[in-house]
Amino acid sequence: MNKFEIEDIHLEFEGEARARLLIIYTGGTLGMGYNEEGALTPMEFGHVLSRLPILKELRLRLSVISFDPPIDSSNIRIDQWGDIAKIIAEHYEGFDGFIVLHGTDTMAYTASALSFMLRNLNKPVIFTGAQLPIGSPRSDARENFIGALEIASAYKADKPLVPEVCIFFNHLLIRGNRAKKVESNHFDAFESENYPVLAEAGITIDYNSAAIRLADSSSTLSINTMMDDSIVVLKLFPGINLNVVHGLFNTKNLKGIVLESYGSGNVPNEPWFLKELRDAIDSGKVILNVSQCNGGRVVQGKYQASSALDKIGVISGHDMTTEAATTKLMYGLANFQNQEELKSFLKKPVSGEMT
Repeated sequence: MNKFEIEDIHLEFEGEARARLLIIYTGGTLGMGYNEEGALTPMEFGHVLSRLPILKELRLRLSVISFDPPIDSSNIRIDQWGDIAKIIAEHYEGFDGFIVLHGTDTMAYTASALSFMLRNLNKPVIFTGAQLPIGSPRSDARENFIGALEIASAYKADKPLVPEVCIFFNHLLIRGNRAKKVESNHFDAFESENYPVLAEAGITIDYNSAAIRLADSSSTLSINTMMDDSIVVLKLFPGINLNVVHGLFNTKNLKGIVLESYGSGNVPNEPWFLKELRDAIDSGKVILNVSQCNGGRVVQGKYQASSALDKIGVISGHDMTTEAATTKLMYGLANFQNQEELKSFLKKPVSGEMT
């Protein structure tokens, strides 16, 4: 892991602090500014703080660790997912919760990855960001950031209200590995079609306790940041041809395929396509089937167009998002050498990513 320095934020307020939170600033639109050409570029974290005088009203002890330089989330790497997880593990005992400031484009991928890397998590890890820079007059950054701080510091009877990896955006708290970015021009950037919202912020923050994973105070945090990126994502489309599929499936060192199928898991039932799937599996590759639809689930065999998939050995991803399926497959390939153990891992829920 790269060396990351922690810096305390000195806020003057009366009385005891309600909680101590660590902010991990990776970059993203929230902390961006405009350069001479008018393009958005990442700025230092001090730029963010200067726009939030209200922070002292929250009565929180805050510290920050900044990525240097800040990252545009389109450039996020797998090793940087590991860096975030290791920072949380290293400082886990010293803080009540963690905020990850991150760009929206790949936030759902990073949140999903951390949900697998952080085992036995019992403290809040809340991702947030913004659609407009914090310096913009109409920015959503302030409400997103303040809301994330409030949720990360929310405890009752010494237990966190939300002890899992989540995304807080546009008043909604979503389980991280259930989130999908669906908007680039509006503030409601994320949705969770296949799992209930965990909380909604209005005049008060209303928590959906029945949907939130319970904390287990007897468990101890452990991390595993091993990921294998030897995968591809194949999104089906009408007219897809043999040359494209064969070339993709025969990529050098390829180990896994996330198949984005139609509807409830349907694929072309043409002989050449089914043969490519079968040949890939026979050669040791793992195929994980998820739906292109934001809502719904894969039910292999519901229609004739998917009836052959179980026989071939394609694994149903049920109601997982592509983001969760991608990161779960990376994690599984890196940590399970035995094919049966890997398939068992992919088929069952691990961190609430599937129903």
